[in-house]
Amino acid sequence: MAGKLDTYRRMRDFGRTPEPAGDMASPDGTRRFVVQRHRASRLHYDLRFEIDGVLVSWAVPKGPTLDPKARRLAVHVEDHPVEYLHFEGVIPSSEYGGGDVIVWDTGTWEPVHTEDPGAAVRTGELHAEVHGEKLRGRLVLVRRDDADEDRAWMLLHKRDDHAVEGWDPEDHPRSVLSGRTNDEVLADPHRLWRSDAPPAEAEVDLLPQPLPDAAIDDLESMGKEGAWEVFGRRLKVTNLDKVLFPAADKKSPPITKRELLAYAARIAPVALPYLEGRPLNMHRYPDGVQGKGFWHKQRPDHAPEWLRCWENPDADEGETTAYVVPDEPAALVWAANFGALEWHPWTSRAEAPHEPTYALVDLDPGERTAWDDLLALARLHRTALEHLGVTARAKVTGRRGIQVWIPVVPGYTFDDTRAWVERLSRTVGKVLPELVSWKWEVKARRGLARLDYTQNAINKTLVAPYSPRPAAGAPVSVPIAWEELDDPDLRPDRWTIRTVLDRLAERGDPFRALLGAAQELPEIS
Repeated sequence: MAGKLDTYRRMRDFGRTPEPAGDMASPDGTRRFVVQRHRASRLHYDLRFEIDGVLVSWAVPKGPTLDPKARRLAVHVEDHPVEYLHFEGVIPSSEYGGGDVIVWDTGTWEPVHTEDPGAAVRTGELHAEVHGEKLRGRLVLVRRDDADEDRAWMLLHKRDDHAVEGWDPEDHPRSVLSGRTNDEVLADPHRLWRSDAPPAEAEVDLLPQPLPDAAIDDLESMGKEGAWEVFGRRLKVTNLDKVLFPAADKKSPPITKRELLAYAARIAPVALPYLEGRPLNMHRYPDGVQGKGFWHKQRPDHAPEWLRCWENPDADEGETTAYVVPDEPAALVWAANFGALEWHPWTSRAEAPHEPTYALVDLDPGERTAWDDLLALARLHRTALEHLGVTARAKVTGRRGIQVWIPVVPGYTFDDTRAWVERLSRTVGKVLPELVSWKWEVKARRGLARLDYTQNAINKTLVAPYSPRPAAGAPVSVPIAWEELDDPDLRPDRWTIRTVLDRLAERGDPFRALLGAAQELPEIS
């Protein structure tokens, strides 16, 4: 039976794609089918019937229909594992079948005129009575006489009680599972598959599990210090009433360490995917942002044993030898308690420190750069990236700037990503040259913006998504959807630790679209 998936496995790199590798499922007597609307290099619909422990599959460019007059081309493709039945998410663009997928329809089916549908497929004609939410009635698949290697088939719907003339699948674009369109899944994928895990365990829920309210209640009722149980870890928290951020205005109270720790605990499940597995540079302000801040990279000797450490084999004398690697939500709470008000993860992972996983665009405003000017530069980058077909997302920094993160496949060096971002930004800069300086020194820029590609280097970091910034009111670096660059109310410091959680509840996390979306960088002419 395992041989049925050999072709499927050969066509995929399970070190990169989130698709399941697949094991054979034991039939339970109920036959299922699925139609997935799949935007890969071209839009098509994948029609899959559960037969003999696999999903026997056809790619239907124009989609299945209830119209009995329609004849659809259906290309017989490799069998898929049954774990693929309800896959809805994004396959990385660098992989076979890369694109976004929704479950357009699903249900049960029965073979007609045969007790052995596998044999019917082999002989070139399958009749199926389907019971889906959109598709109902009799579907017939027939291999064409002129089929190339038995791949070209025709799909039709019989003229029965469920037939509807003129019925177009594109008039019904939403998933029957989530109610979302392909665009909405692409912008905010909720699920991925981990190919390094058994298929039964491969599905990963990207929606973070919120911290129970009881944990925050325990923190709120604590005195000035104590032991706090959070995410299954016991942390000694101190100086809880110390003011770390002054108020942004006279109407608001200042922000204490207690409030910062509560925010860190709330945001940690959301922020962790962008820090997990990466060495962390911490910007510490033990006495608050009105005191002196300094960079701290070395994992302290008093750190708890459970806090992961990465020892840098390339460290020269006097350099950081061991970094904190935040691999669980409690690690961010520990960092906040340690006085780290800003979190700056590397763009490479500890296991491959010389291979970036993101290319970074840093739109750094000068003294003369108006916010509208910076928005114009950001929109030009948006247009360029969309023209190139590159998946990317922007975030406001919480201070004055805007940054763009671009996920890339393994194998690139920092020289590669730096050179690519430089070509991209210099192309953009030619459109509005009066706004941009390419000078290195701040004084030489004459107050103009810098499109800083040099951040693409080992141990050079940009502030993490959802990290606080050291300023009055505790502003936060917040991911935004591309269309928000057109929002007249957008500001780089619009959200704070007191308001960003409400935004997340309302809009979700735009950066989730980057998870599992690693891609090759196209040539820029």
